[in-house]
Amino acid sequence: MNGTAVSVVAALIAVTLALTTYASRRNKSTEEHYVAGGRIGGWQNGLALAGDQLSAASFLGITGAVALTGFDGFYLAVGVPAAYLLMLLVIAEPLRNLGRYTLADAVAARFDGRGLRASMAVASLAISVIYMVIQFVGAGLLAQLLLGVDFPVAVIVIGALMTVYTILGGMVGTTYIQVFKAAVLIVTALALLVLVTADYGGNPIGPMRDAADRFGDGVIAPHQGGLTASLDTVSLTMGMVLGMMGLPHVMVRFLTVRDGRAARDSAQVAMWIFGGFFLALPIFGYAALNEVGKAAIVADNKAGNLAAPRLAEAIGGNLLFSIVAAVVMVTILAVLAGLAIATSGAIAHDLYTVAFKRGQVSPQRQLLVGRFAGASIAVLAILIALWAKTLNIAFLGNLAFAVAASTTMPVLVLTIYWRRFNRTGAVAGLIGGLVASVGLVLVGPDVMGDSHLFPLTVPALVSVPFGFLCAWTGSLAARGNADAAGHPYDELARRAFPVGGRSRPVSEAPA
Repeated sequence: MNGTAVSVVAALIAVTLALTTYASRRNKSTEEHYVAGGRIGGWQNGLALAGDQLSAASFLGITGAVALTGFDGFYLAVGVPAAYLLMLLVIAEPLRNLGRYTLADAVAARFDGRGLRASMAVASLAISVIYMVIQFVGAGLLAQLLLGVDFPVAVIVIGALMTVYTILGGMVGTTYIQVFKAAVLIVTALALLVLVTADYGGNPIGPMRDAADRFGDGVIAPHQGGLTASLDTVSLTMGMVLGMMGLPHVMVRFLTVRDGRAARDSAQVAMWIFGGFFLALPIFGYAALNEVGKAAIVADNKAGNLAAPRLAEAIGGNLLFSIVAAVVMVTILAVLAGLAIATSGAIAHDLYTVAFKRGQVSPQRQLLVGRFAGASIAVLAILIALWAKTLNIAFLGNLAFAVAASTTMPVLVLTIYWRRFNRTGAVAGLIGGLVASVGLVLVGPDVMGDSHLFPLTVPALVSVPFGFLCAWTGSLAARGNADAAGHPYDELARRAFPVGGRSRPVSEAPA
């Protein structure tokens, strides 16, 4: 066990617990618990959004991918800034103006019906649980590798901390933690960048140049693969870009801000942070290849996930290694807290309050159910993570993004922008997108190996158009059905895009 690393992790966790305790003073209502009362500023929410996406997978995964596969590893970084540009242009402001606590609220602003809300809630729940299991498994494995802590112990401790954050702090505490974590990660990455650049004579592209000199120009040039490999890369990028607009824990962040303008501002702040952060990752990847070596990186972890911590150790010794390890663990905790809030909202608000109880639930009761749901989902995710330790994490990640891109994303976009969309189309899109995305992953290479029936590891290239096709077909089939048409589209458009950019407070949004 690395005593220094454990001490730094404990210190950062102590700070997050102090932030949660402070936030608990505000977390007294359903509005505060689910969306921080809709009072978060644009730049603060931008930092929190950055905290969601500057994850362990980004920092460790992309750095390791560049170290092991060269320039091809950088393709993984392209999707996130592109996704937030689409969010800024397409969905941030209308989602803020239509929603209240969850993604299902935005759809319910146009279509009544407990069945559709329940379907949206179940889709959100499935996506969030899959994503949560990924974080738990990754946290457990990284705790083993970085801190020397046993996998079950790490998962249980992290689950307990996530439950504390969710129950006590709610979205207020989660926002504080995300902002703190984003700031710490940015400062740590900047310090590592300065040290690496200084090590190469002040030249930030020095690691790339040295890698080309030592290992050949192939490490800095895109590899030419076959048709299947090229389509898989396109599908991966497509799934990440579009799937981001369907991830509940990311999109709910736009409901925490004061108005539509703050939603746009937060997306812009997040994009600038992503741009700077992701540009540094190839530098870290090539520096790790030079300083640590491919053999040592693979010996630690076959996927290269310890390339960044090992680079920190080579450049700054055990102290910098410990700081990087601590930041990575707090990063995972922050993402889990956001996932727990989104999941508890889908259960307590959409399923329990609206679908089961028809809205006849007091705010105090809904808050209690939301806190209980957060604790329950933590227990479920811990149990699944303990069982899923040996599963391919890439498979779970592909599944989460594919489901989000093929189900919740098409329904949200069509609800906001297509006049002829109706409730039947929404249900058809959810079901069709879910069947296509899950089914193609199950018959793809991640599950069936060489005997696969579908050649792509990420099915977004097929499942996303299929989800839209099902929504379009379902809408045409129910054309003329007044009950399926929902509320007048012009009324929804006025609320989604108000003149002057002003939007109603969260407390006045539809239930």
